[in-house]
Amino acid sequence: MYVEKLSDGRYKFIEKYKDPMTLKWKRVSVTTEKNDRRTSKIAEETLHQKINDALAVSDVSFLTFSELCEKYLAYQKQNVKPSTYERNRRFILTFVKIMEPNTLVNRLNARYIRECLDSTGNPNGTKNEQLKRLRALLRWGYQNDYIDDISYLGKLTNYTDHTRKEKLEDKFLEEDEINMLLSSMEKSRCHYWLDLTEFLLLTGLRVGEAIALKKSDIKDGYIEINKTYDVVNEILSNTPKTNSSNREISIQDELAEVIKRIKMHNKISKVSSTLLFSSPDGGYISYSGYLTFLEKHSKKALGRKITPHALRHTHASLLFANGISIDAVSRRLGHANSKVTREIYIHIMDKLKEKDKNDIQKLKLI
Repeated sequence: MYVEKLSDGRYKFIEKYKDPMTLKWKRVSVTTEKNDRRTSKIAEETLHQKINDALAVSDVSFLTFSELCEKYLAYQKQNVKPSTYERNRRFILTFVKIMEPNTLVNRLNARYIRECLDSTGNPNGTKNEQLKRLRALLRWGYQNDYIDDISYLGKLTNYTDHTRKEKLEDKFLEEDEINMLLSSMEKSRCHYWLDLTEFLLLTGLRVGEAIALKKSDIKDGYIEINKTYDVVNEILSNTPKTNSSNREISIQDELAEVIKRIKMHNKISKVSSTLLFSSPDGGYISYSGYLTFLEKHSKKALGRKITPHALRHTHASLLFANGISIDAVSRRLGHANSKVTREIYIHIMDKLKEKDKNDIQKLKLI
């Protein structure tokens, strides 16, 4: 350590160290008002701490789980959509509570993670979702050289979730349930929410995609999907959820009639807006308002609450029931992969097989 006297009378204590990444010499410094034995001792300790902190950046041997989470969130904030960041931030906060935050990430193993998950008492479906998010975090850490080895992730298989089939059934409506829901909505005379519900059922759009639609996106024979409304952060994103979400969907006759009715209601309301669905002041409609309306009428008509996403899955189920292929449905929904599409397809096919079986049993052939 050496010291330099500055022009303003203060003293700068300086120490050099070699950067292990570049093998170049670097220096750290601290400025003080005095240059006595006590001040020199404090400066020396401060400089050593600065060097240790600098070296720790390149040495991840003692990186803790909470520190990895901070780095991951910093990356996410700059590179993903606000809604994705917020979802992942909530997960991170939850998992930091589950695991000891000072756990060294390079000492993690399957047994420790499994024990942490089991200690929550959460149902298996919840633990599977947490596992999914944790795998993404740890893979990111590995890809960015914060973790040396993640081979143990192969041991972290999903928990058996016996409620998954029941949850899948809640994701879409049968044809008689659709009629019951729409009938309940018609009685409320809230035509704008009824219009939106039928539109979602007939297009399979995500609710954010529908909210973001402009009148100019309705073309001759198709709808152009190229943006979405972030319902969590209440902002417009000029890109859809994924690259595959950027798409065009054809307008069938039923949908054409609903769009005609929406345009008529827009004309009657005399609200000046470029949006297909707009609030009374011409802005974006209230997602929370629609969610409340949908939950209220689904509870009343069906005995259970459904979400707008259930309408999207219902659209897929209706297409399957009418013989449309999995690939065609996936393209229409803008799915990056067809995993969810296939789950719905398998369930619908099972239902149709059961219906065929019951119909045959009732037949009298001779």
